[in-house]
Amino acid sequence: MRIVLVGPPGAGKGTQAIRLAGKLSIPHISTGDLFRANISRQTELGKLAKVSMDAGNLVPDELTIAMAKDRMQQPDAENGFLLDGFPRNVSQAEALDELLRTEAIKLDAVLDLEVPEGEVIKRIAGRRICRGRSAHVFHMSYSPPKKQGVCDVCGGELYQRDDDSEETVRKRLEVYYTQTEPIIEYYKTRGLAVTISSLGPVDEVTRRALEALKREDDGK
Repeated sequence: MRIVLVGPPGAGKGTQAIRLAGKLSIPHISTGDLFRANISRQTELGKLAKVSMDAGNLVPDELTIAMAKDRMQQPDAENGFLLDGFPRNVSQAEALDELLRTEAIKLDAVLDLEVPEGEVIKRIAGRRICRGRSAHVFHMSYSPPKKQGVCDVCGGELYQRDDDSEETVRKRLEVYYTQTEPIIEYYKTRGLAVTISSLGPVDEVTRRALEALKREDDGK
């Protein structure tokens, strides 16, 4: 299967992407991993991406698309892939359509992980990380430390990352609503988008996703 995975920050995309790719025996293609791999290997695309990132800018669409194209043409992606973090906007979705058309292949489904805004904020803003050697991650609601502000593992101080503050989470959500969410409607018009709830245990969300993808595949 060829799948695009979308959803707001805090929806559990990273976790579900790895699980689904494993269950379906297809590679998980993450834009973050693509950037790091190309920069590490010092490819021409990686060098260009690093210039943008070092300047504090987003990697331009054309570079992201070129990296994704290169990865999707690798032998292990011949029978399918799961895209995570790409496309991020309608322009990238249109470019992906053109790319797949050129390769004479098509998407099977766009899986939308749905989660209420309040839950997103709770999931992300509740994280606390140990400054000590364990670097363990706690959550004030789901897996709190035994002692407030102290790591159970090594006794280190717990802190909240700037990226996890409620203010930052709300800004990230606004970017998602304005840039990425419109691709769901874009794919709905093509009969590709399927939405599932990402609330509940991780295993349950994975089960829902697999069932939704099977229905989508059977319906084609």
